Amino acid sequence: MPSEFDLITRFFTRPAQGEGAVQLGVGDDCALIAPPPHESLAVSSDMLVEGRHFLPGADPKLLGHKALAVNLSDLAAMGAKPICFTLALSLPAVDDAWLAAFADGLFALADAEQIVLIGGDTTRGPLTICITVLGHVPFHAALRRDGAHVGDDIWVSGNLGDARLGLELLTHHRSLAAHHADSALLRLHCPTPRVSLGLALRGIASAAIDISDGLMGDLGHILQRSALGASIEADALPIGTALRSQDRQLQLEFALNGGDDYELCFCASPSQREKVLAASSTAGVAVTRIGTIEPIAGLRIIDLDGTQLPIRSHSFDHFALS
Repeated sequence: MPSEFDLITRFFTRPAQGEGAVQLGVGDDCALIAPPPHESLAVSSDMLVEGRHFLPGADPKLLGHKALAVNLSDLAAMGAKPICFTLALSLPAVDDAWLAAFADGLFALADAEQIVLIGGDTTRGPLTICITVLGHVPFHAALRRDGAHVGDDIWVSGNLGDARLGLELLTHHRSLAAHHADSALLRLHCPTPRVSLGLALRGIASAAIDISDGLMGDLGHILQRSALGASIEADALPIGTALRSQDRQLQLEFALNGGDDYELCFCASPSQREKVLAASSTAGVAVTRIGTIEPIAGLRIIDLDGTQLPIRSHSFDHFALS
């Protein structure tokens, strides 16, 4: 039976890649990191638990990608540049093929984002993946949740709802054309962290958050921290390609409350619209203006004639009863 250290050496130890901010990585009691001068260290952790965040039997390569992607999405929402990450794994048993595929997916994204694994831990137990990412950002340039202002535009990147449709396919076996099913499942299993867009929005966006638990719930965090309200234009929502094949009610429900999109929702002054579009072009990520920050508390979804639609937030809650 291989030891914990054998597993780390075989699957997760790689040659040092450059110098940069990582002074010492895997192999010692602690990693040593030195962020650039005058920049803050940005740190975020996410845990993925089998049966809660992903279904049993999930493809390990895609799971390796997603486990890192959802963490990088948090750095993107802060406008932070990723440096490195740690990995803690709880495994029910040692499965070489599973570990090799998981590591392939994990390191393919790490290499694409030019970040390195600097340490972690392994143990026996229910399949659980915990990643901590570290990045850096000038303190006054960080995209926080508490910076929205009355009159700000509300924007989202990419499109919404296909990941939720993918989950519906797996859990409720919804009927869907093959090409739409493939598209929805790809969005669910292989999200793209919008790191380049987050960096491009520094000095432009007033507030930002990543959409992990649903647009309404996540935008609600910006509104709560900024002590403001908002209106969202239902017809402006960028509906996912696969989700467009469904009826309008389902489109709105999944786009507003679906979760797992890992797009950015951000606010910016109307005077910054040209700069927002330039940032979008620089990052190669489409953005859509979907609403306005308002002084009256609450989040309102309105149709073309200004009528408020009876849609309420019910974002994902990790402690809700199944």
